[in-house]
Amino acid sequence: MRIPEISRAAMVVVLAAALTPLLTGDPASATPRPGSCTTDPTYLGSVPSPESYLGFPLGAGQQRVVTNAEIRGYLSAVDQASDRVVTGTMGTSVLGQPLRYAVVAGKRVDRRTLDAIRALRDPRTLSVGQARRIARDGPAIVWIAGNVHGGETSGADASLKTLYELAAGLSCAVRDRNDNLITVILPTQNPDGRDAARRQNEFGFDLNRDWFARTQPETDSKLELLRRYPPQVFIDAHEMGGRQYFFPPNADPIHHEIADQPVDWINRIGAANAAAFGYNGACTDTVNTECYFNYDTYDLFYMGYGDTVPSTGFGAAGMTYEKGSASAVQDRVQQQFTTQWATLGWAAAHKREVLNGYYQIWSDALAEGRAGALEPNEVVQPENEVQFPVPDIKIKSYFLMPGRQLGDVRRLVERLRRMDVEVYRVTKPLTVPHAHIFGGRTGTGVKVPAGAYWIPMDQPQKHWIQATLGEDPYVPFPYFYDVSSWSNPLLMGIDTIYTGDDLRPRAVRVRTISGGRTGSAPRHGSYSFPMDSASAAQLTFQLLGQGVAVTRDAGRAEVPAAAVTPAVDRLARSLGVDLTPSRRPAAGAAIALPDVGLFRGTGISTTSGSYGEARYVLGQRWGLSLTPVTTADINDNTAAFSARTVLIVPDGSSATGGLTATGQANLRNWIASGRTYIGLRNEGTRVARSAGLTSTTEKAKPDDYLVIGSHLRVDADTTNPVAHGRPAEDFEFNNDDPILNPSTTGANVLTYPGGDTFWHNGYTVDADLLKGTAVVVDEPTGAGHAVLFAFNPLFRGYNESGLQLVANALLYPAAPAPSPLRAPGVDPARATAAALPAPANLGGKWRPARIQVAAADLGRTQRLVARYTGTATAAVVGDSAYLTIPNPQGLSFDEHPFLRDLVGDLRAARIPLRSVVG
Repeated sequence: MRIPEISRAAMVVVLAAALTPLLTGDPASATPRPGSCTTDPTYLGSVPSPESYLGFPLGAGQQRVVTNAEIRGYLSAVDQASDRVVTGTMGTSVLGQPLRYAVVAGKRVDRRTLDAIRALRDPRTLSVGQARRIARDGPAIVWIAGNVHGGETSGADASLKTLYELAAGLSCAVRDRNDNLITVILPTQNPDGRDAARRQNEFGFDLNRDWFARTQPETDSKLELLRRYPPQVFIDAHEMGGRQYFFPPNADPIHHEIADQPVDWINRIGAANAAAFGYNGACTDTVNTECYFNYDTYDLFYMGYGDTVPSTGFGAAGMTYEKGSASAVQDRVQQQFTTQWATLGWAAAHKREVLNGYYQIWSDALAEGRAGALEPNEVVQPENEVQFPVPDIKIKSYFLMPGRQLGDVRRLVERLRRMDVEVYRVTKPLTVPHAHIFGGRTGTGVKVPAGAYWIPMDQPQKHWIQATLGEDPYVPFPYFYDVSSWSNPLLMGIDTIYTGDDLRPRAVRVRTISGGRTGSAPRHGSYSFPMDSASAAQLTFQLLGQGVAVTRDAGRAEVPAAAVTPAVDRLARSLGVDLTPSRRPAAGAAIALPDVGLFRGTGISTTSGSYGEARYVLGQRWGLSLTPVTTADINDNTAAFSARTVLIVPDGSSATGGLTATGQANLRNWIASGRTYIGLRNEGTRVARSAGLTSTTEKAKPDDYLVIGSHLRVDADTTNPVAHGRPAEDFEFNNDDPILNPSTTGANVLTYPGGDTFWHNGYTVDADLLKGTAVVVDEPTGAGHAVLFAFNPLFRGYNESGLQLVANALLYPAAPAPSPLRAPGVDPARATAAALPAPANLGGKWRPARIQVAAADLGRTQRLVARYTGTATAAVVGDSAYLTIPNPQGLSFDEHPFLRDLVGDLRAARIPLRSVVG
């Protein structure tokens, strides 16, 4: 990951001829003779300009943003008028809006051209000479994607101007771009959010965190289009707070498995953008660079972004461009167009070099995978040093074990296959001499059974495999824009090992997902499946929703053979769940479809966070009907609340949910009649404590305590129904969650180990404070239960082990004989817990900014912080000082009104930052 030395003056000279089109260029009907071009901004008169189509100018003079309907209409109009453009629909949004894109090139993009570019990604089938010919003769692919966050509109508007320039322009700059590039323009990735002026999509998901998991339809269809048109350069156009503009070079950390070539291209494109800002007047003062910045705020680390995934999974120069939303509409659009046009110019000028480098990325990946070598950690910011190097280990193979959670194992296999990873199913057992077992353990002579899935690293997608399966991402530098771990096997709780041994198992390549009927049952017989995975839970809920009678016996669900229609068989196959036939009829206890209420109380956002995640997981994936239940419904005991069998209280910021003493009594009595309360994270557990449902209390967190989106080992009480199907030792995800002391009146279903088996990955400080604390608690009240999660099991919809626990809570077996209603009073231990004040450092600041500096620099740091806020708190621990800045709205770094500027001021003052968490 090297930073080239390129002077701005030299880049201005290179770009001057290429940056002719400005936002003020007028269409003209004059057409130069064939094969010629002009330095004047002239256009084909047959192609409508954005201004003529929309009725207002893009960029200069623009006073409003373009609507979704106008975007779609303009793409169609240009497609009809220009033989350089082909448009398509890659899928639909949650609300059914078509996701339209345009492909622009100087000549028709045929299958042979795309096949040649895709062939560069597999050097096993392509010689160096063949690759060089493709690089010489073929185009590179550049993507321009905008509006992944709904309210960040200018990238989409600017892309319409870029589309017009490419579709109608007659300048040499346009010709060079079209002759050397295929440009894919996706104006808006989030039309539902754009309509609502909301960052998230309709389910409240941040689509710029969803890339590896691809849970949302907008993300999933986009990745399929990326596989069809694999980019070498990818622009993800955003907006942020303030007035400045960001483009790379990025902030540290950069994920170690991103190859050197994309990082080199990213940094050089950054220099081209800087030159373009001066040349095109995007800065008010061409000598002053304060209108844009680099090396700050936006890292290239987490594998859920629109820059990291194109970089790691597709070998592209994946880049986030951010324009300050405080600027006028015309300024935002003009600057977004400037970077889009400059990036296309750089890519066209370096097309041959980029395609040769693209081939080299995959050649290097093959060689590294064959040797079991991981890429080293590096930093790009000049003042930074690598603090945590990648350990000296070899990884040549991963194995996903099939002993349990087979549906979730297959879900992960399918996720890998859909990123062009080669996965094999083991057909003959083998022994691994030296194995690393997920959770920080090692083993010798580990048996891998037939049916396990083998992912060899000796394949082109080695970088992606390690970046998503790796037990630890090995952060080089402790700055975090998001979470610090996302290991897919740990998120799913799948038994996984890796090894540096040379192995060649007997195995067959997986070409399609397995599941469905494994044999034929007679009509009077039955089919069964284990209830040990989130996939099996989804199948159970969907069958119940279709009116199928499902019973439960000894950890397995059973359904009558007559109910397993071809449609049900296809459903089971799509979920990777085996249906095992039996000659005997279905037996066991009937499972009832839960009637779920979703709490919309004080402190809970209905457009983001776990409320939206519940709508997606329980409503969309599982097919459950969710009834909104308000604070007033519980306080007044209305039918909207009292008729439900389950109440889910999502995460939020209120300690009481607004419930009165009467409402709390109503809640206790409702549970006592045999109902289930499920409380998630902060608000879910605190409402339960304030209502006297639990004896758990919260531990205060020291000032230097940090758990930044990490996995930890947990011990599970598998005798409790909430943990059915889970292993005795499991893993769960902690993202600065509340620390719960164990319950004395209920069952501590999951706990963090208190001894030597305590383990965590990612980035933590003082994580030992979690030892022996509760993760999931099951508190009985009368005939019902309150199931409390210290963490958010619905987090981003990709935590399969947590989802299974939620499903178990929803399907909690009914008590054999409901006991009388509890009196409004509560158990003394629970009353004591409810009366305890919350620790001083628990309220009103999630998610805070935490800045760590040397204790000697505390005074200087506080003086700078005081320019922005008077509510920051400071603590000195050892030789470090920690400043915590409250953030009650949980704003991300780029949404916060001053955090980015504050960090910039600290760096400008040359105050060394030991860590930054925002």
